[in-house]
Amino acid sequence: MNAEFFEAVADIEAEKGIPRSYMYDKIKQAMLAAFRRDNPECEDNVEILLDEDKKRIEMVVYKTVVDEVEDPSHEINLEAAKKVSRRAKLGDLLSVPVETKKFGRIAAQAAKQVIIQGIREAERGLVYEEFTSKEHEILTGTVSHIDARTGNVSIRISSNSEFTEAMLSANERIKTEALTEGDRIKVYVVEVRNSTRGPQVLISRTHPGLVKRLFELEVPEIFDGTVEIKSIAREAGSRTKMAVWSDDPNVDPIGACVGPKGGRVAAIVNELGGEKIDIIKYSESPEEYIAAALAPSEVISVTMLEDGKSCRTVVPDAQLSLAIGKEGQNARLAAKLTGYKIDIKPESEA
Repeated sequence: MNAEFFEAVADIEAEKGIPRSYMYDKIKQAMLAAFRRDNPECEDNVEILLDEDKKRIEMVVYKTVVDEVEDPSHEINLEAAKKVSRRAKLGDLLSVPVETKKFGRIAAQAAKQVIIQGIREAERGLVYEEFTSKEHEILTGTVSHIDARTGNVSIRISSNSEFTEAMLSANERIKTEALTEGDRIKVYVVEVRNSTRGPQVLISRTHPGLVKRLFELEVPEIFDGTVEIKSIAREAGSRTKMAVWSDDPNVDPIGACVGPKGGRVAAIVNELGGEKIDIIKYSESPEEYIAAALAPSEVISVTMLEDGKSCRTVVPDAQLSLAIGKEGQNARLAAKLTGYKIDIKPESEA
């Protein structure tokens, strides 16, 4: 039994990655809990001896050798002590082996539950550690269930050898995107929380970080730092504006993101279900930056206002609707991208 026990623990370590030392501690706790349930008078004088080299595990109760026993849980008479050890003498503290077969059914069940709970806790700990390291990264998952009533989607995500179920809530979904069970999609890990029911991985398809990470995967110049993403403003499923910059005068940051024949940006647009992506060049000059952010509209002038947080822009009359965009989207995204409140005026009024 002992040899099989150690083999089982080794198998758990190999299959689930749970350290043997952790399992040994849990098993010791389980055995002690089982013994104390049947022997509540024994508390601090019980010990589990575990020898991995000799493949032996045993429980002992420490008792003092006395002439006349008054407390059987802590004392043993000399005659009984001699049966345990021939060298035993009065006053000795003797370790008396406990026959684990004598455990009651209830105690054994309690021990089993402690071990099972220990494995679960360890598994949760491994999953939490693995996915915590993936916060603000992209993971690929498989749609396992869609709740037709709420619109929430259960997605099975994996990282290395660890798997977990994550909930893509309705407000984190791209509204124009139709998902079906079995679809493989990329999700952005917003946060990982440790709860009583195990790790909760919060994921999103609408977060601007998803666009940033997709560009890092697709554009080598962004991945190696030659091109830097300065800011992203996004209305998921519809349009994204992204400001990029490079310190290298020989590198065109916009061209690097667009890629040969538009291949790089096209791959990201496809991943996001056709979401339009405007890539503009970042500038330290607020006027230049704001003018670029209002693309595809032309901008005649940008005047910064005294509060330092807003500006007035002038655009050709024919391009006023283009600058504002459908339902104000272009102006709204430009303001979000640059961090300035933008007042757009047509040339005739200016």
